Amino acid sequence: MRYLKLYLETSVWNFYYADDAPEKKAITREFFQQALPTSGFDIYISEIVLDEIDGASPDKATQLRQLVEQFQPKVLLWETAVTELAEAYLVNQVLSPKSHSDAHHVAFASVNHLDFVISWNLRHIANVHRQEKFKLVNRLNGYHKPISLITPSEVSYYE
Repeated sequence: MRYLKLYLETSVWNFYYADDAPEKKAITREFFQQALPTSGFDIYISEIVLDEIDGASPDKATQLRQLVEQFQPKVLLWETAVTELAEAYLVNQVLSPKSHSDAHHVAFASVNHLDFVISWNLRHIANVHRQEKFKLVNRLNGYHKPISLITPSEVSYYE
């Protein structure tokens, strides 16, 4: 059986503890229960996820780091190809320059040939219009594996 490769963007980790968004918190927790290695998923993050976690308040950063430790995702390391693809997203106006972190999240997943980017960021990542633009830029840059940008709720109902 081939495991689906999921890249978990920082918002997914954050919503695990989002008391101000109980519905998304519940879906996120259900997602994490399904994302365990025995469920057919391999989970990945990147160094940028860890950097964003470290930018949170000390208490929140500790909480999120413990969650990452619990689920032990594979950590993707920076490489030139990621930076180049993220820049291509910005140059081709898939995202504005202010969204460079979001561009890097998708680039990490694309360069590493993952299947899905999981995100609660509906404006910049898990968005059908942007998804098509990301795919076009990926093809123009030699990345032909289609990548899907979805929310944890879409994985929670995966059979």
